[in-house]
Amino acid sequence: MVSKALSLTLYNLLLPLGLVFMLPGAIIKMRRRNGRWQDLAQRIGFFPCELQSKINALPQRERLWVHAVSVGEVGVAKKLIARLLKTHADLGIVLSTTTPTGHALAAELAAQHPGRVVAIYSPVDLPGVGRLMLERIQPTQLVLVEAEVWPNLTAAATRLGIPVSLVNARLSPRSARRYQKFRTLIGPIFGMLKQVLVQEPDDVTRWQGFGVEPDRIHFTGSIKYDPEGATVPAAKIDELRSVLTQTGIAPPQPTLLAASTHAGEEIELARVFLRLRETVRDLALLIVPRHVERRAEIKAALHSLGISPALRSESNSRVDSSAPVFLIDTTGELAAWQHLATLVVVGKSFLAEGGQNPAEAALAQKPVLFGPHMENFTPLVSLLLKHGGAQQVADFAELESACRTLLQDRTKAEQMAQAGHDALSIHEGATMRSMERLLPSPS
Repeated sequence: MVSKALSLTLYNLLLPLGLVFMLPGAIIKMRRRNGRWQDLAQRIGFFPCELQSKINALPQRERLWVHAVSVGEVGVAKKLIARLLKTHADLGIVLSTTTPTGHALAAELAAQHPGRVVAIYSPVDLPGVGRLMLERIQPTQLVLVEAEVWPNLTAAATRLGIPVSLVNARLSPRSARRYQKFRTLIGPIFGMLKQVLVQEPDDVTRWQGFGVEPDRIHFTGSIKYDPEGATVPAAKIDELRSVLTQTGIAPPQPTLLAASTHAGEEIELARVFLRLRETVRDLALLIVPRHVERRAEIKAALHSLGISPALRSESNSRVDSSAPVFLIDTTGELAAWQHLATLVVVGKSFLAEGGQNPAEAALAQKPVLFGPHMENFTPLVSLLLKHGGAQQVADFAELESACRTLLQDRTKAEQMAQAGHDALSIHEGATMRSMERLLPSPS
């Protein structure tokens, strides 16, 4: 295995090429997701005076810098942060994110905990930038969420004597095979981690193969799948139920929710929906796309089928009673919307690889269906299928058949929903175990 210095040198030689290649797409995404040019200064370590003052005012005895990328990772971070703040009264937290949508959720959390949580944008992983931000934040620990082991930032923290932990560590079999090709280069980077808190027992062996000492790897379970903190406030569910009624979809009308859909899936799911309405005549469709900036594209696809959807972003928008479809083009509400669904279909599992997270639907005690491509969630999918808590289908035709069965057989649907919820009990306590590894509870 090569040295840490050589790994960093090779990484920094390749990094400018990667940044140049990714920059156009990153700028387009930033603009689509309402990012602001002035926020780019934060990405290289320069904070507005007001933001720096908020950071300086955080408790100093224990100050964590928690880094999450986008909405999914911020969801994990929020559960962990809620537990940490509840247990440690003298704790301050800086929560960094990469995407504007993730930052919006982080800013909401900061607004709920003034003086204890500050939201910032994450640094570009250039030499010197991470060190500059560490000096400005002055954390006692750096906590990375799921898979964000950035070489320069991790190395800078290590040089400054700041321990780096990876929580809710995710390493799918596919990622492990990809990393294995570069094991000699990435091993020294992973070897700098103080601890790696993994989601699945099998992950322990995988991380040992990438340079992490066995005594630094701990199975804690998945924070994302931990029932603790996953309860959506009843007031939020009631709010969205009222919104749904105002659009013309009123309980107990059955609803099919398409969660975190990707390009091409919406029109196919809409076709399934239209065919299902031939037998389930009052069925409604809720579409929650993974990227809300695709709303115009999705609307055009639905219009091609003769569907005029209501939009969440338009307060007076109402569905067409002949084909009630509600396009939820806002962020941060998916968990709550799933509580109002009859069935949940997981996106990115039919026309793209990887899939999206089915755990929120299972925790909401809803029947869950997904397509053949759930590679990023292999352990979770196996767990749900083993317990009968979800159904995997080969294509949209099989999805239609499965949905029809569950819509017509309420007992079967309820059994699947309960089984999915019960299957996640293996992860119960993951948030607490992760917190104890970072900051043991005061005695």
